[in-house]
Amino acid sequence: MSRLYWFVFYLCVAFSTGELLGPESRKVKGQFDDDESDSLEKSDPNAKVGVEYLKKLSDAVQKELATLQNAAEALKDRIDKNEEEIEDSVNELLKKPSKMSEMRMEHMKYALHLLKKHTYTHQDTKDEEGGLQKSQDESKEIFGNLQDPVTEVEPELTPDLKEAKQIYDAAVEKLDRRPADLRGATMQVKLAAERGYHPAKIRLAWSYIFGEGVELDIEKAKDIFEALANEGIADAHAGMGFLYATGLGVTVSQARALVHYTFGMLGGSDYAQMALAYRYWAGVTVPSSCPKAMELYMKVATKVASKVKMSGGTAVHRVRLMDEAESSGGALDSDLIDYYQLLADKGDVQAQVGLGQLHFQGGRGVNLDISKALHYFKQAAKTGNAVANAFLGKIYLEGGDGVKPDNETALHYFKKAAELNNAVGQSGLGIMYLQGRGVPRDTAAALKYFTMAANQGWVEGQLHLGLMYFRGIGVRRDFKQANKFFSLASQSGHVLAFYHLALMHAQGLGVLRSCSTAVELLKNVCERGSWSGRLMLAHAAWRASDMDSALAQYLAVAERGFELAQSNAAYLLDIGEARLFPSEQRWARALQLWARAAAQGSAGARVKLGDYHYYGLGTAVDLEAAAYHYRVASEQLHSAQATFNLGYMHERGLGLARDPHLAKRCYDLAADTAPEARLPAALALARLHAAAAAQRLADALPRAPLRLPLQLPLQLPADWDACLIALLSLALGLIVLLRRPRPN
Repeated sequence: MSRLYWFVFYLCVAFSTGELLGPESRKVKGQFDDDESDSLEKSDPNAKVGVEYLKKLSDAVQKELATLQNAAEALKDRIDKNEEEIEDSVNELLKKPSKMSEMRMEHMKYALHLLKKHTYTHQDTKDEEGGLQKSQDESKEIFGNLQDPVTEVEPELTPDLKEAKQIYDAAVEKLDRRPADLRGATMQVKLAAERGYHPAKIRLAWSYIFGEGVELDIEKAKDIFEALANEGIADAHAGMGFLYATGLGVTVSQARALVHYTFGMLGGSDYAQMALAYRYWAGVTVPSSCPKAMELYMKVATKVASKVKMSGGTAVHRVRLMDEAESSGGALDSDLIDYYQLLADKGDVQAQVGLGQLHFQGGRGVNLDISKALHYFKQAAKTGNAVANAFLGKIYLEGGDGVKPDNETALHYFKKAAELNNAVGQSGLGIMYLQGRGVPRDTAAALKYFTMAANQGWVEGQLHLGLMYFRGIGVRRDFKQANKFFSLASQSGHVLAFYHLALMHAQGLGVLRSCSTAVELLKNVCERGSWSGRLMLAHAAWRASDMDSALAQYLAVAERGFELAQSNAAYLLDIGEARLFPSEQRWARALQLWARAAAQGSAGARVKLGDYHYYGLGTAVDLEAAAYHYRVASEQLHSAQATFNLGYMHERGLGLARDPHLAKRCYDLAADTAPEARLPAALALARLHAAAAAQRLADALPRAPLRLPLQLPLQLPADWDACLIALLSLALGLIVLLRRPRPN
């Protein structure tokens, strides 16, 4: 809604209540007193013009107010027609006997108000600089001095709860290490939960859902979430939203999920905020609203960006199960790691540096271990290796895992690396001069070292140059230069580069303002939070053949809007090895997840959508819909499988016009798109040519029936093409066998 509309609306309300300028202004609402207007005209003839202007303005405002009142009544009718299911869900929750305080009851009522507003109006305001801001006074206008749920102060912990918190923090520290002592840490979480510590209860509930350290038990998780949700705990509402959205332990109800997510969002739950942001962005169960999605993603992205280290944090290995099942890819083989360790122990510098980097960032089947990284880097640094010296500087600059930050040691190693023209060392020196750590603060020196590192393509040099231009540190503020360096850093995947690019696109700083671009960037930032590590845990469960745990974990991440998690959860439902849902429901659930992943640009998911409509899995058979999905995957996502399927449908006339020429073109294109499609395309082309030759032969035969002593069946079987392929394969195998060299 534009600022002008809000200004007019404000004038209407002010004039109608007579409170724009105080009690004296109420005379504007009606007619001016004749004596007062005459006295004004006599005392100042120029005042007549002002009086007439105010009269006209008053009339115009009266008309605008009437128009707005009519629009408000129409909007109210629209809301009343659509809110029944949601309001019934809220009223049912409000009627439940619980320990909920009066304050929490008011919060729930306020949440329902915002839910109606966000679901049907999607009205946002803009400040003078163009950034989006939401009205923070709205709640006070409705509920007076009601405290905002987000800023509610938690009560001071009792001695028992303080002890429980210490137990819980120690357990979380164990869980964050890899490999983690899951069972032991979960028992500590359970102990803290039994003592009444709410975060421990939330963690325990999720452990029951994932089967992490305890036996998988959805009912126990549901009981914990329900009890805490009745007390108004935001993360518990987020958990209930997840259960209702996925149908785990409860009947699927997207309306109830939306209600719980809204409560969780108001309470500051990052899970609920991400889930709602994704729904507003993709238009899932709510009307699509880019501004609302950006507002929610911005809250979560700010949390993520505040916790990111300049080095970028732990690497998360994202595995697509459908691709891994078709190949031998995956984590690095343990034998290969052992081989590198053997080389490193023998003094191979490259192996030492490689293992140091693997342990420094983690991922690829290697656990993050700063102490091991320090060990290997020190071995390589003794030989004067520039990369090892640079990463030693990074370790001592940031510290962690038992290594205390040491500015002097970090400066020593950075200097040695920079002298060898290493970009990591140059960037490290730039950070130290910029922040004045171990050296006097010198922005000019920082700019010099960052420029040297950026010129060599190092991501941290590019990022810090962008930050200096963005904030005007040591240089004149230049948003275009900042955008340039942030864009370069984002190509290497740095979270802070995505975050600052999102800020620039959201506010139109140095670039054209674009809500859609800002949302995509913010979504990228949010998906690099600590919860992304759940993808690796789910993959580990899948490799351990614990399909139920893997599916539950992928579903939890999928609700946050991760396309990879949606695809992997759909794949697990597709292969039918998980037992969380009845077998008759898995196709429909998989179809929903494939559709959400396809909407985010997944080629494999789009092909699966075509397959489901082609074979009637989870939906009715619809060849035209199948052809549509295959065409999108082929033309927009360049999928060889989809192109091959289009060729087959053109060849057989299934959902598309029968056209052998288009079929041949599709087969040729599929073979050119992917090397693995060449053999299937060659066989399909051979079949197509054989069919064309048979057709030409049939056309060349005389039309009069042949007089043969025996009546031979001339019609080919329906599966003649499969028989032909089998014969050609046998012939090819026979040729290969005959051409094999014989032993002397």
